[in-house]
Amino acid sequence: MISFKPPEVRAASSKTPSAGSNSSSSSIVAAEKAFSFISKGWREVRSSADADLQLLKNRANSFKNLADRELENFLHSASKSPFSVPTITASATLNHPLPAEIDFVRKIQPKLSEFRRAYSSPDFKLYPRPQIKINLSAIKNAIVAEVEDEEEENERVSFRSWRRVRYKEREREEGQFREFWEPIRAFKSRLRELEHKSSSEFFEGIKNSEFVEKFKSSLKSIYRDPNDSKEVPPFDVPELLACLVRQSSPFLDQLGIDKGISDKIVESLCSKRKSQLLQRSVPAGESSIVESENISDELDLRIASVLQSTGHCYEGGFWSDFAKHDVSEKKRHVAIVTTASLPWMTGTAVNPLFRAAYLAKSAKQNVTLLVPWLCRSDQELVYPNNLTFSSPEEQESYIRSWLEERVGFKADFKISFYPGKFSKARRSIIPAGDTTKLIPSKDADIAILEEPEHLNWYHHGKRWTDKFNHVVGIVHTNYLEYIKREKNGALQAFLVKHINNLVSRAYCDKVLRLSAATQNLPKSEICNVHGVNPKFLKIGEKVAAEKERGQPSFSKGAYFLGKMVWAKGYRELIDLLAKRKKDLDGFNLDVYGNGEDAHDVQSTAKRLNLNLQFMKGRDHADDSLHGYKIFINPSVSDVLCTATAEALAMGKFVVCADHPSNEFFSAFPNCLTYKTPEDFIEKVKQAMANEPQPLTPEQRYNLSWEAATQRFMEYSELDKVLNNASLGDSRRSGKMAITKSGSMPDLAEMVDGGLAFAHYCFTGNEFLRLCTGAIPGTRDYDKQHSKDLHLLPPQVENPVYGW
Repeated sequence: MISFKPPEVRAASSKTPSAGSNSSSSSIVAAEKAFSFISKGWREVRSSADADLQLLKNRANSFKNLADRELENFLHSASKSPFSVPTITASATLNHPLPAEIDFVRKIQPKLSEFRRAYSSPDFKLYPRPQIKINLSAIKNAIVAEVEDEEEENERVSFRSWRRVRYKEREREEGQFREFWEPIRAFKSRLRELEHKSSSEFFEGIKNSEFVEKFKSSLKSIYRDPNDSKEVPPFDVPELLACLVRQSSPFLDQLGIDKGISDKIVESLCSKRKSQLLQRSVPAGESSIVESENISDELDLRIASVLQSTGHCYEGGFWSDFAKHDVSEKKRHVAIVTTASLPWMTGTAVNPLFRAAYLAKSAKQNVTLLVPWLCRSDQELVYPNNLTFSSPEEQESYIRSWLEERVGFKADFKISFYPGKFSKARRSIIPAGDTTKLIPSKDADIAILEEPEHLNWYHHGKRWTDKFNHVVGIVHTNYLEYIKREKNGALQAFLVKHINNLVSRAYCDKVLRLSAATQNLPKSEICNVHGVNPKFLKIGEKVAAEKERGQPSFSKGAYFLGKMVWAKGYRELIDLLAKRKKDLDGFNLDVYGNGEDAHDVQSTAKRLNLNLQFMKGRDHADDSLHGYKIFINPSVSDVLCTATAEALAMGKFVVCADHPSNEFFSAFPNCLTYKTPEDFIEKVKQAMANEPQPLTPEQRYNLSWEAATQRFMEYSELDKVLNNASLGDSRRSGKMAITKSGSMPDLAEMVDGGLAFAHYCFTGNEFLRLCTGAIPGTRDYDKQHSKDLHLLPPQVENPVYGW
């Protein structure tokens, strides 16, 4: 039992410094809090109980009032039309039995008068009101005053006895009118049964009616259950044909069927499918076909939705190789492979070098530049001024010093060498052995192939796309234009065209063409991703500053610079000057260049008595060339002439042919293009009579390597790759959120793999290699290469078993 002390006692005891004073005071405080909590609970219970009792009272009063009105109406109608029961004899009763209603009225009539008297009495009560009260204050006093258990028990007993007495009194009062209410209850129950029976028959008829079934079916067509939307219908015949034609485009392209024809067939088949979907309700799995506008995307989404609904998972094809570089590392690796190296001043030696420097400048990725290493005998044939190197380290030092003099910063990238041999017939360097082996697997992440067709003509090794995660090819040269100039050029150009298509499709994920003058290769886009040496931009700024000060900028006339071979524009130049010699009376042109056709070009010009002065080739940034005002370049074999870009950067006039290779330069005001020989004469006279305009900051930026690197990152999708973004595997169309499955079977990839395997088998045969113009012994590197580059001996790297 809990005992509570008066406040005075608690106060006195709290002042007593005893050992148990703290514990007793804390128990008293806890008891007070408990009592306060119980009191608050009882008050809430009492208020809730009062509210419930008041609600019961209100409902009882409303029911009593309703019963009073009904009974008054009933008695009033009985008084106006009293029941009169005629006297019926026994014989009549035997012949005609009384109806049940008359018998009911006879039974109830003697009670009506008595009921009216009792009901009209002021002491009449249908349900006596119970007087039940809960005295919470008494309970509170009992707890505070420590009431004995016996008194509480007596109170509970007295309450139960009072409740029994009131219950008996209520039963006695209700029993007086039980006989009167019984027939009325029976009558109401029969009415309820009749009402329930009629309503059930009505709704049963509606349920079985044909109208309701049609209405339900129309509602189902309007509202589609989300679970039903997961059911994706299978492919139909037009879809299967469209998918087959689109995936077979690589194979059809090799047969000479243009890709545009395949796309038109696919579009026609998909348009038929779309028209069928618009004529009926569109399932959720096919909604993207109607919403999407791109035929390729909508077909991909359709395939992905079907594969997703079936749970199919494609594990890879026969040609797949999944042992690639792990991209989980923070820094990615970029390998740039090119076909030439300094000191050979050609586009494929200079431009990849600048590209490596500016890609490494961002410090977002590690960059490695792979250049060919030539034996001393080949160096003497290729490098100018009898310049040779005894080791790769010596040539690397030369390359880095040349680069740093021009870019103005120290480029942090790695330079590696691969074995190469020079082909006199093709005037180019051919790789010897498998170049992919020289790149460690840990660095095989992103590959940039400068001239991918050239690198892979005789490539006998691992497929680039199997070893690297992303492979980008950059086309520098229009080989078909050069080959057409040779003997049986048309036939050779036909074969080279299809070989270029094969190697581009089989070994690259993306191909960038510097201009429309190149062959239209698969997976290719046109974008100028080359810039000019910063040194030329500084020369242009110097010329503009001199012009502002009023100083003469140019003291010389026109010049032409390029490798002295007929295909580099020398034939077009001599033809133009020979046909319009009289119109250019007094016009002199200085020509700078070295090359295999130097003797023939000079003798031809001398025979035609042309005003051409030939000089040895030199760097375009040489001081002796700064005074020229006009650069003439009639070449139509170039893809994107680097010398033209350099001349524009130096603020000179450029007179060039209206050709796709010069499309990028035609946007500059100092670039004068011509279409006919007459137009050429007019443009030359215009340039001689006027001064070139200084370049604007925007024009200088467009010529820079910073802008070229930005364009390259965008068009090659390298920015997405470096940010670990998916390359076209995820596409959305409108509200469609189905992801294109990266694991679905791709017939195009199978065709590419098959072409790569066929090319591998073809290049593995030495006889077939020699028949197509390969250099003997270039399938594998030789002993001299292994010695210079510190590689394994050829017999160890490529052993021949059984000998």
